[in-house]
Formats: sequence, C-alpha cells, structure tokens
Amino acid sequence: MRTILALAVVLYSGAALAQGTAPAAGSPPPTVGGKPLVRVKPHGSAPAPKAEHLSVAKKLLNCLDIDDGTKGRLDCYDAIFPPKPNPKAPAAKGAADCRFIKEEDERLTCFNGFADKIPKF
Repeated sequence: MRTILALAVVLYSGAALAQGTAPAAGSPPPTVGGKPLVRVKPHGSAPAPKAEHLSVAKKLLNCLDIDDGTKGRLDCYDAIFPPKPNPKAPAAKGAADCRFIKEEDERLTCFNGFADKIPKF
C-alpha cells in the first residue's frame, strides 16, 4: 500500500512540475513537424448564445413569456418581424405575414396564434 501511495505521489508531482513550467517570453512557440501548435480554448469557456443567434421559433416562444394582450408582447413580436402595414393584406399563412396587419390588436392575435402552435421541447 505504501509503495502505491509513493508511486502516485511521484507521478502526480512530476505531472505538476511539467505543467507548471512556461516557456520564456523571448523563445519561439513550440512546433511539431515545423508547424506551430494550435491553442484550443477549454470547452466550458464558450459564451452564452445571444438573443440575435436564436432561431425565429425560439424568439417567438420567448415573447410568450410576456403578459398576454400587452404592448410589451406586441413590441417583442415587432422586433422579430418589423411591421409593414398593408391595407390590402392577404390572410396570414405564417408568422411573418402578421406584420402586414395594420391594427395592433389583430396583429397581436395573429402572432399569438402562430406562436402557440410552436411545439415546446
């Protein structure tokens, strides 16, 4: 048991010393086969996804968290699909078509109808 413990201490201390030494500031970077080594960031250091990188469906689902029937929810939808009022707007076939509706209440109802149909995983 003592020999295993002694062996573990020697191996861990050797590994710690090998990792603790840094190259001098003026020395060239390490190479393999004449090519410089590639530095890889740790897996956990990736930044959190920003709102603009979310899919349209996820953005619409995020708007459902805002109180129903409020100006805030309509503003959230309008941020995704900027309104372009059209007096001769055809029937909405998708959430993007809701932006052509002029009346705010009707536009909100249209967006809610499509956002409620999105499956939540």
